[in-house]
Amino acid sequence: MKKFLPIVISVGGSLIAPGGIDTNFLRQFRRLILGQIKKGKRFILIVGGGKIARIYQKSARQVAKLTDEDLDWLGIHATRLNAHLLRTIFRDFAFPQIITNRRKINPKIQAVIIIAAGFKPGCSTDYDAVLLAKAYHAGTIINLSNINWVYTKDPRKFKSAKPIKNISWQDFQKIVGTKWDPGKNAPFDPVASKWAKKWGMKVIICNGKNFKNLRKILSNKPSQGTIVS
Repeated sequence: MKKFLPIVISVGGSLIAPGGIDTNFLRQFRRLILGQIKKGKRFILIVGGGKIARIYQKSARQVAKLTDEDLDWLGIHATRLNAHLLRTIFRDFAFPQIITNRRKINPKIQAVIIIAAGFKPGCSTDYDAVLLAKAYHAGTIINLSNINWVYTKDPRKFKSAKPIKNISWQDFQKIVGTKWDPGKNAPFDPVASKWAKKWGMKVIICNGKNFKNLRKILSNKPSQGTIVS
């Protein structure tokens, strides 16, 4: 059987817990990943904090004046809670330890599923996905969000917003900016974008709830999603 390089997937936290826990998403996601494992594929899953992180950050801001580092740590711990949830539903297949810092990245780990969460303040789990992709020689990151495409403008505010199918890192950075802000909700964070550009990576940003489309992406078939390269 052909040995596949691990597929790096960044799972948006708001897909897992948009308010409460979305068990329907988790059930379908588990089925998809296990189906791909049967084909010989391996996965690195990096989990975001999503709405839970922003709820904690907003609540803390209402009570006290916090530093950006404080706010980032709240977000990081939200990612780790979500990661533990994923590890439990993949417990028979996943490496038993969640990767929570750069020193724990070890390409010798050959588990069919490796799960990672937030590393340190100053960026989102998108950056962690880039670090893991580089360590495991995976040139592509699939970024699961709640949007079908990246748009030229916020489609919720501007009817003239148009979907972007392909975009260069240089032009993408004009959309997301160059600086990190705790709780920032961007298609792919500025810090991660900087390093993905430097290391020549490709990122596919797509709707994580469209499982039919995700199967097409995993099979290298024509699909929906913005390709940044």
